[in-house]
Amino acid sequence: MTRDLLYILAEISIGFGSGLMVGSGFVAFLTVLGIIPRLVQLSKSNEWMNHYQASVIIGAMVGTYLTFTEWTLNIPVLILAFWGLLHGIFIGMLAAALTEVLNVFPILMKRLGIDKELLWLLMAIVIGKIAGSLFQWIIFVDIL
Repeated sequence: MTRDLLYILAEISIGFGSGLMVGSGFVAFLTVLGIIPRLVQLSKSNEWMNHYQASVIIGAMVGTYLTFTEWTLNIPVLILAFWGLLHGIFIGMLAAALTEVLNVFPILMKRLGIDKELLWLLMAIVIGKIAGSLFQWIIFVDIL
C-alpha cells in the first residue's frame, strides 16, 4: 500500500515537473523568437498586446486539454478550414522567427572566438533531436 502510494506520488511529481519544464521551454521559445512583439510591431496594434498574450496562453491551455482528453470537436468543414488557416499562419510565423534566431549562433560563436566549433554545436542539436525522437518512438510508442 505504501509502496503504491510512493509510486503514484513519484509519477505525479515527475509529471508535474516535466509539464513545468515543457511549459517554461515553450514560453522561453516564444520569448526568444519574439513572435508576439513582432506581430504587434508589424500590425501597429500596441493596444491589443494583452489580447495577443491571452490568446497564446488560452490556446496552449485548450490545446493541452484537447490533447489529454478524448473529447473531440465536431465542427463544419468551413470552420475547420479557418482553424487550419490559423494554424498554418502560426507555424509559418514560427518558422520565419526561428530562421531569424538561427543567425544568432554564428554571430555568438564568432564573438566568443569559437567559430570553428559551430559545426559541433549544430551537430549536437541535430543528434540530440534524433536521439530524443528515437527514444520517444522506441520506448513509448506501441506500434504493434
